[in-house]
Amino acid sequence: MSLYEKISEFQLDAFREIGTIGAGNGATALSQMINKKVGMSVPAIRILPFSQVPDVVGGPERVVAGVFTTVKGPAPCNMLFMFPIESAKILAGKLMGRKYKDDEEIDYYGNSALTEVVNIVAGAYLNSLASFTNLSFVPSVPALAIDMAGAILNSVLAQIGIAGDQALLMETVFTEFEENVTGHFFLLPEAGSLEKILEAIGVKG
Repeated sequence: MSLYEKISEFQLDAFREIGTIGAGNGATALSQMINKKVGMSVPAIRILPFSQVPDVVGGPERVVAGVFTTVKGPAPCNMLFMFPIESAKILAGKLMGRKYKDDEEIDYYGNSALTEVVNIVAGAYLNSLASFTNLSFVPSVPALAIDMAGAILNSVLAQIGIAGDQALLMETVFTEFEENVTGHFFLLPEAGSLEKILEAIGVKG
């Protein structure tokens, strides 16, 4: 049985608290960036196999915007944000002060805005995690790709290798838009990192 499979509800609650604080700080930072109110929440957090990651966003052939970040430190990990393309267009459009048409691709400036959003949100989540664990987390510059969900996941796994077969999912909902925008944040710790994080939080299994 993997460590992910042995994580207790109490331990998941700790990650929920980390996610809630991170979402609050991320929303504040985004609101300041665009000078408009943005809300963020983490309504769901769960463990799932890597193989099910594309299913969360509508299946392996669903076109998504994926943003990948590696994180260095005592507990190195990887972060993958995936937005269904419709949500990505709404979010990018809101940031750019425009509306993307259904058949229109997100342009360079919209992609840059999405990358910056993930940079801010990832930083907020990592700062929250750092405050809970007293560990340092140093993210890389995010890399964005728009492709089918299965292709993006395969590309990520090719870069990092499979340290385990499970991922921690924090569903992230952006509000105060014409309609809610849902993104999916996957934490992919490298070998041994999840144990260090849980031990630092003080919620051993």
